[in-house]
Amino acid sequence: MAISYVTSRNRSDESFFTGDRQSPWFLVAFGMVGAALSGVTFVSVPGMVGNNNFYFFQFILGNIVGYLFITFVLIPLYYRLRLVSIYGYLKERFGNSSFKTGSMFFLVSQSFGASLRLLLAAKILQFAFFDRLQIPFFLTVLIILMLVWLYTNKSGIKTIVWTDTMQTFFLILAAVVTIYAITTTMGLTFSESVSKVVHHEYFKVFNWEQKSGNNFFKQFVAGILIAIAMMGLDQNMMQKTLTCKNQWDAQKNTLTFSLILAVTQFLFLGLGILLYIYADSVQLTLPLGDQGQFLDTDTLLPNLTINHLGLLAGVSFLLGIIAASFSSVDSALTALTTSFTYDFLNISDRSGTEKKKIKNRVLLGFSVVVFTIIMLFSESRGDVISLIFKVAGYTYGPLLGLYLFGMFSTIAVKDKWVPLVCVLSPILTYMLSLYLEKSFNFDFGFISIAVNGIFTILGLLMIKQKKEI
Repeated sequence: MAISYVTSRNRSDESFFTGDRQSPWFLVAFGMVGAALSGVTFVSVPGMVGNNNFYFFQFILGNIVGYLFITFVLIPLYYRLRLVSIYGYLKERFGNSSFKTGSMFFLVSQSFGASLRLLLAAKILQFAFFDRLQIPFFLTVLIILMLVWLYTNKSGIKTIVWTDTMQTFFLILAAVVTIYAITTTMGLTFSESVSKVVHHEYFKVFNWEQKSGNNFFKQFVAGILIAIAMMGLDQNMMQKTLTCKNQWDAQKNTLTFSLILAVTQFLFLGLGILLYIYADSVQLTLPLGDQGQFLDTDTLLPNLTINHLGLLAGVSFLLGIIAASFSSVDSALTALTTSFTYDFLNISDRSGTEKKKIKNRVLLGFSVVVFTIIMLFSESRGDVISLIFKVAGYTYGPLLGLYLFGMFSTIAVKDKWVPLVCVLSPILTYMLSLYLEKSFNFDFGFISIAVNGIFTILGLLMIKQKKEI
């Protein structure tokens, strides 16, 4: 609230959407780590190690390559066109129908992604705190959304650039304190801890089994494409980058962010192995499924930190998950509001008073949407991070296909048919995925985004015009 008060002074009509393009690049880079990690990485990544070993690191390696594409291809494009909503590029390249379609796919993708991230964090807060006060889950979610609305309502992205920095700090601090609590409780030195992690049965980084969803090539390629789609083609993440003063600052921001993110995710994977080592040492019984896999892996970290590792670990974990709760939804709601108001309501043509009224209504509307999605998925089990990337494969695939086709070809398309292509592509991807899994036991894994993008590109070729741009 204090940060919101300070940043809302001397704000303009555009502060909520652009931050007046005055954000320090290093601040944006560090703050973006918290938004990218959220409670999903904080809780799901350590927990998923029990069923997926260290295979997620293959995906992280692909992410790094994807961020290079964002840095040297997409950011120069966005700055050259001076975009507020990044989907304005689709209007320039294809036409109005493509522009609206791209924006709509982002709205669906971000609504589900932000909701699932907040769902995980809210469940943990419920388990750790609100259940003991006999506060129902729906009220927990409403409290979080209300607080987010209070500090983002005035200055939006201008405030979030600063609050995300604070949230990232507490998120990383919580992981470091948890590792310290485990190693000291077990009497391990730093070198002994590292040795136990790298020699553990779960420390398997590369998977070469072709049919497996964790196959190296599937994970690596998916890591590249999902980074491009969920970061470079995502209004949420790019809106912060575009608040930097110039293109060079934005590029420095993205490169720095990608390195910090990769190191932090590796840290969380290592924490995962330590959690299972500690659980085994205290003979903690973990629930198993029919095929011997661990169930409810997202509850492992909160259970150990709150109930087994002492007060310091419990308090730092709660601070971390609270930071994750807000970082997962504040910038998402701002980005959803920006995209909808610019892409569908033409807010740039309105007066200052009209802008404020429209922005407030849209922000409230998306808060209701997020609340509704959370309640619909409130009974889901398993690790949320896999669910998020699975959904992303279907919702971001058409966006990926549109941008790649637009940037690397000069072919003009019949704009009015683009929405149909983008709706059919994920449907065909889903049907093909079911067929291959049922007939050949072949799992697409996260690579479904590539298949989806290819279907989109093939569909665009089918509706091409004879002329070129």
